[in-house]
Amino acid sequence: MGAALCLLSAACFGAMAVFGKLAYDAGVSPTALLLVRFGLAAVLLGLVLLTRPALRRAAQGDDGGVRPATRRGRVVAVALGLGAIGYATQASLYFSALELMDASLLALILYTYPVLVTVAAVLLGRDRLSPRRGAALVAASGGTLLVLLGAGGAGFHPLGALLAFAAAVTYTVYILVSDTVVHRLAPVALSALVMTGAAGTLGARALVTGGVDLSFGWRGWFWLAAIAVISTVVAMLAFFAGLKRTGPSTAAILSTFEPVVTAALATLTLGEALTPAQLAGGALVLASVAVLQLRPGGARARERASGRPVPARDGLTEPTPAAR
Repeated sequence: MGAALCLLSAACFGAMAVFGKLAYDAGVSPTALLLVRFGLAAVLLGLVLLTRPALRRAAQGDDGGVRPATRRGRVVAVALGLGAIGYATQASLYFSALELMDASLLALILYTYPVLVTVAAVLLGRDRLSPRRGAALVAASGGTLLVLLGAGGAGFHPLGALLAFAAAVTYTVYILVSDTVVHRLAPVALSALVMTGAAGTLGARALVTGGVDLSFGWRGWFWLAAIAVISTVVAMLAFFAGLKRTGPSTAAILSTFEPVVTAALATLTLGEALTPAQLAGGALVLASVAVLQLRPGGARARERASGRPVPARDGLTEPTPAAR
């Protein structure tokens, strides 16, 4: 059941780029897409917390259950900042890139972020670069190069690729910062705060720039609802439910299914096509992510014996897509 929930989450997240393309075709602007997505997701997650009060509390044994009120207030402020600054920026870069390039290629470039997280963690002294991780970094770098070279001008846009990579870098920073609060707040509460922060920033930007055009037709609203409900709320809740049952490493490995779903849906619905070189590069990127998440057999044995997940990386939690 846990694996199925993680795969459901990956499929929902993977569909977001395709939903975004279809929303653009229906006349939705990137600004309207972002504001409605985060605003609607924040409202829906707020309703979930109101109807399920137990989801507001961190799991037993987490830091969030024993922190003084002042420290908990700082944690809440950091969570809001993650959305207001980090995720609002990342999502803006992502959907700006989506205007310029194919959804499948965007997904493959964005999915370099787990490698970037590992490099940053090593440089910050929060992890060490083992031979296994070094091999994964080489594979991911070669895969990204194949993806870019294999585009051959079809569906490739230099500025779009730059924006996509900037989104990956921003998401890397987001993960490293969120690692400091992820164990201090309940997952659904953390996600709701991130969505609220992002919606607040985008709403303020809309006011400053003269508002957002919401005059598009029902098809635009349909795809926006799909992004908010399927690719945000359902995706996050399914992931957290799967994470609880499988542990972080298994959940992270299963989440590598996301760009595969994006590429498949883009081929089926948008007429996009990946070249053989791009497919090979994508396979290398996905393989590198899987290698980074795998743990030695001893760690898995200790986890089975204790009944609790063992962190895959010293001092760094798994990069969980709390918000995307």
